[in-house]
Amino acid sequence: MQRQARRTAVIAAAVAATTLGMAGAARATPPGPGVVGTIIAQHTVGGTDYVLREITIPAGQATGWHYHDGPLYATVRQGALSHFDSTCAQDGYYPRGSFIHEPSGDDEVHIGINRGRTPVVLEVLYVLPTGSPLSRDAANPGCDFE
Repeated sequence: MQRQARRTAVIAAAVAATTLGMAGAARATPPGPGVVGTIIAQHTVGGTDYVLREITIPAGQATGWHYHDGPLYATVRQGALSHFDSTCAQDGYYPRGSFIHEPSGDDEVHIGINRGRTPVVLEVLYVLPTGSPLSRDAANPGCDFE
């Protein structure tokens, strides 16, 4: 059983790394109304948790400011995500089919915003130290949007 779980996690990470791309979304302070995340699969291998999650961000809503303890890889299944860093600069725009990669650390605070008319749906792979939360809340760094 342990061997099968390890194999599944490694395959999931490899698939995500080859089919995904560069920025993200998650739960944060506070996410907009209707932002929902559903865990699809979760495996632990050694000291690493692999969590596959679907996140839906309604039109006009945002993830809230946050960061992650490990890297995040995602694909945009529907809609388009605008991604901003802690300098308030847009560091990514990810339409349907895009790959998102978010590096880890408290110096990587960011927010994802759905500025479109349809919900954004993300398929996200979190690669985290065992027991870490999916995201950590962060204060707005002074940006006049959300």
